[in-house]
Order: sequence, then structure tokens, then C-alpha cells
Amino acid sequence: MPRSGSGQHQGAILPMEPQSHSDETRTDINSSNRRRSVEPVLMDTSEVATMLNMSTSWVYREASKLGLKGYKLGRGRNAKVLYKRAEIFKWLEQQKIH
Repeated sequence: MPRSGSGQHQGAILPMEPQSHSDETRTDINSSNRRRSVEPVLMDTSEVATMLNMSTSWVYREASKLGLKGYKLGRGRNAKVLYKRAEIFKWLEQQKIH
């Protein structure tokens, strides 16, 4: 009997409400961080080509003409070229037929 009474007493000392508020705050912060990380800043050449319905060779060839600056990561033939997503959408917006 004394044990169950002390167990109930401990539950009364540590109310769950303050913990749930701090957990909610952490959840809000974590979910907002997750939302930011879902939207990548950079796209690789194949993603750009797929989005524009063009070939990757077209993207490599035309990128500088379109004003898209690539960011080369790595060296040699296997280097990855990335483009800023915002620049791609900006260029795409300029291609609208009015």
C-alpha cells in the first residue's frame, strides 16, 4: 500500500502539462526545420533537365547562355554540377509567353 501511495504522490509532483508544452515547442521547432530541409537550395543537372523536360547535355550546353551559374563539386569527370533552384525558377518565369 505505501508504494502505490508514493507512486501516486510522485505523479502529482511532476505534472505532465509543463512537459507537454516544452515538447510541443520542440515539435514546432523540429517540424519547421524539417520543412526547410525538404526544399533543397541546389539541384543537380539531371534534376534540372527533368524539370525542364530537356536532356542533361542540353542543360550543360545552355546553362551559361541562360544565365545559370553552376557550382562544381568534386574533380574530374565525376564532378557534380549543381544549380540554384531559385535561379532556375527565375529564368523559367522569364520565359513566360505574355
